[in-house]
Amino acid sequence: MQATDRADRVVYLGTGRRKSSVARVRLVPGSGQLLINGKPGDLYLQFNPSYLSVAKAPLETLGLEGEYDILVNVRGGGLTGQADSIRLGVARALCQLDPENRKPLKVEGYLTRDPRAKERKKYGLHKARKAPQYSKR
Repeated sequence: MQATDRADRVVYLGTGRRKSSVARVRLVPGSGQLLINGKPGDLYLQFNPSYLSVAKAPLETLGLEGEYDILVNVRGGGLTGQADSIRLGVARALCQLDPENRKPLKVEGYLTRDPRAKERKKYGLHKARKAPQYSKR
């Protein structure tokens, strides 16, 4: 969804989800910085290069690394789920930017929501599938 912010800049919005984390992503024309929950992205993602590259992967695929700032509000889950949800949100926002971006992002798999989530615990079991030790006698 396209919107404008307080400075009347065009803002592109995208929502990403993964496991139990939800990321609301805004793409704003800028210098390419990543801001997550008000903190610099590298600080929030604990300077982990794999998390940072995952979050910025859709921009790198399209060659737009330094052209847009990524402003993110993310809640729930751990850093892996949050990084993946940011990637999906950025990819969806880039589709708002230009419908031509959809094909290369789809080929890379950035527009596919990963449906895997934690399985619920069942009664009589220790975890979702872990059963108590079987004793024959």
